Amino acid sequence: MKIAFKIVFVFLVIISSGCKKFLDRPPLTTETDETGWTSEEKLRLYANKYYTDFFDGYGNGFTTTGAPLVGYTNSDDMVVQGNQLNFTRSVPNTGIWSYATIRSINIMLDRIETKMSGILTPVAKAHWLGVGRFFRAYRYSELVQAYGDVPYYAREVFDSEPDELFKARTPRNEVMDQVYDDLKFALQNVRLNDGEQFVNRYIVAGFVSRLALTEGTWQKYYYKNNARAQKFLELAVEAADLDISSGKYDIVTDYKTLFTSKDLKANKECILYRGYDPAAGVTHAIASYGNLAESTLNGPTSDLIKSYILNTGGVWQNASPAIQDFNLDNMIKTRDSRFEATFYSKPSLLNRGSFYYITKFLPREVEKRTQVDLLGMPPEFTGDKNETDAPVLRYAEVLLNWLEAKAELATLGGTAIVQNDINKTINKIRLRPLAQEAIDRGVAMTAPLSLAALPADPGRDPQVSALLWEIRRERRMEFAFEIFRLADLKRWSKLEYMDNDLNTDLISGGWVDFPAQLPAALTAANVGKVAVLSLTGTETIYNGTNAVAMKGFYKNTVNKNRLPFLNQVNINPYLTPIGISEIDFYTSKGYKLQQTQGWPQN
Repeated sequence: MKIAFKIVFVFLVIISSGCKKFLDRPPLTTETDETGWTSEEKLRLYANKYYTDFFDGYGNGFTTTGAPLVGYTNSDDMVVQGNQLNFTRSVPNTGIWSYATIRSINIMLDRIETKMSGILTPVAKAHWLGVGRFFRAYRYSELVQAYGDVPYYAREVFDSEPDELFKARTPRNEVMDQVYDDLKFALQNVRLNDGEQFVNRYIVAGFVSRLALTEGTWQKYYYKNNARAQKFLELAVEAADLDISSGKYDIVTDYKTLFTSKDLKANKECILYRGYDPAAGVTHAIASYGNLAESTLNGPTSDLIKSYILNTGGVWQNASPAIQDFNLDNMIKTRDSRFEATFYSKPSLLNRGSFYYITKFLPREVEKRTQVDLLGMPPEFTGDKNETDAPVLRYAEVLLNWLEAKAELATLGGTAIVQNDINKTINKIRLRPLAQEAIDRGVAMTAPLSLAALPADPGRDPQVSALLWEIRRERRMEFAFEIFRLADLKRWSKLEYMDNDLNTDLISGGWVDFPAQLPAALTAANVGKVAVLSLTGTETIYNGTNAVAMKGFYKNTVNKNRLPFLNQVNINPYLTPIGISEIDFYTSKGYKLQQTQGWPQN
C-alpha cells in the first residue's frame, strides 16, 4: 500500500496540576503529558501531525487550500471571467495570525529536553530537536512573509503569563535570526535517512533552499538590506548544494507525469511527495478541476502565454511571423515543451476565463480516453475521488533556487555565474525527457540557455538583468499553476506586474481563431460579450456580423480590472493587516498591538 499522509495522530492532553478527581482519569484513547513522551515511536506520531500542516500536496477531498491550480488563482498567470481578484484594500474588522502550531512545536521541543533525555540516544535526540526546529522555522517564515513583524516565542506560553500572551510584535529581523539558527541546526542534525516519506536532511535542505531564498530576496528588494540578503542567500546555496551533491536526485521524467502519476515513490525528481490512496480514504479533487469536463472561470493570461520561450531558445518578438504565431497548434510546436504539457491542445469553451484549458494535472490517458476515444470519464477523475500523487518538493525547484540565489549573490559581490552553473540547472531541466504523445504533436526540446547569448527580450523589465530575467522566466514556466507565482512577485517586489493599468495582458487569455476553432462561441447571446485583442492591443468586439475578424487573444467584455492597490494611502499589498477587534482586545487588556507596516495605525 502506498504511504499516504493519513496519520493516526496522538493528541497529547496537557493536564493542569492539582488534585485529580474520578472524572480526571486519563482518557483511554489518547496519550497524556505523562505517558506521551515515553518512546521515540510516540514522539514520531506526535510530529507526524505537522506533515499535513506544511505539505499540502493536492489537499484532501474537496479541501484545496494550499493546493495548486485552484488554491493560488490570484497572480499574473490567471485571468478570471468577470472581476479580477483584488488585494486587500482596508483593515478588516477581525483577523490575525495563529500560533497553535508554534505552541504545539514548542511543547514538543520542551518535552524532548525535559522528559526524553534518558529515552532517546544523543543522535536521536538531536534528530528530533532538528525536526521540531525545522517545522518551527518553516511556520515562522510563513508568518513573517504574511505579516512582517510578529511576536516570537521559543517556548510554551501559559495562560498565567499575560505579558507573554500579549507581547508586542518582534521585529522581523530578530524573528528571522532565530529562524536562521533553527534551519542551520536542522541541516546539521536531522538524520540523512529516517525512513520512506519521513523528514530527513535532504528534505530539510530542499525546503531551506526555498525559505532562505525567499527571505534573502525579500531583504534585498523590499527591505533594501543587502547584508541580511547575503546571509540568507548563502544559506540557500549551502542547503541546495547538499541535495545537488548527494547524487540522489535527477531530472528523468517527462513534465506532465510528475503531476499525474499514481506512484511517485521511485521518481528521482520528487524529494518529497504526498501519496494518495483510496483504500486509506485519502483522495483529492485537483485533477477533477482540470478534467476537460468541468467548466471553470480561471485560465491562463495572455501575459503568461507570451512568456513561454521558443524551443529555439529565443523570444517570440524576435522570431519570424510564422514562428511567433500564437495559434495553439503552432505554439505547441514552437514553444518550450512545458507549454504542451500544461494546456489542452484545442481551445475550449469550458475554460471561460481564457478558452485555454489547463490539463497539467490530468493524465494523458484520461485526455485521450475522453476526448479522442469518446469514452466515459473514469470515476476516479470526478469529484474528490482523485488518487494521483502530488509532488511536494521537486529537484527542479532546488536547482532553480540554487541558481537564483547564486545569481543574486553575484550582484552583491559574490562569484559570477558561469556557463556550468546554467548547464547543471536550467539546461538540465530543459533536457527533461519528452512524452511520446508530445513528440507526436511536434514538440521538441528547448535549446540550451547560453550565458554568452542571453535572449534579447524587448519585454524585459529594465530593472532586472538579462540573466535574472531568464531565471525568473524559467521559474514561471516550470511552476505554472503551482504555488509560487504570487510569492515570487512579492519577494521580488514586483506586484506591479499584476496592475492591470500597467500590464494590459492580464485581462485576456488564449489566442483563438473563432471562425475556425470556436464558431460555437459566435452566437447572438455573445454579441457584445466576446472580444479579441491583436498583438498591438487593438480590440475587436463581436457584433454578430464580424465573425471573420474574430482572431486574437480572447477577452470577455465583462472582465474588470483589479482595483488600484499600488501607491495607495494606507494600503500595503505586500503585507497582511490585522483586525481592528484584535487591536481593541489587546487595548482592553492593557497592552498595545501595532498594526502591520503600511496600514493605518489607529
